[in-house]
Amino acid sequence: QVQLVESGGGSVQTGGSLRLSCAASGYTGNTGCMGWFRQAPGKMREGVASIDIDGGGTTFHADSVKGRFSISQDNAKNTVYLQMNSLKPEDTAMYYCAASVWSAWCSTIRQVDFNYWGQGTQVTVSS
Repeated sequence: QVQLVESGGGSVQTGGSLRLSCAASGYTGNTGCMGWFRQAPGKMREGVASIDIDGGGTTFHADSVKGRFSISQDNAKNTVYLQMNSLKPEDTAMYYCAASVWSAWCSTIRQVDFNYWGQGTQVTVSS
């Protein structure tokens, strides 16, 4: 089992920045891919970014956040980060961290491929 705890959410104005953290504990040795997802009210959960742990830290980002968001990892702390810059009101959502035991599908950032989920942290961007 892997436990994931997100932090760092909050309220910012358009153009602001936030850094989300996801601390992993438990049996993290079989984690192949880590990802961030978000879900806005009334919308489906969507993949935001992922990092291929098995693949040397290769990162993937959804088109909607490319150039603004960046996923990274700190192996020593078993923590994955999502740096979010130039935030827009449409980025408002609950953000979830997820872990997958596989890395083969890491680039597609699909929630069906992830086995473990955190409780989420709210991000609100006001205009």
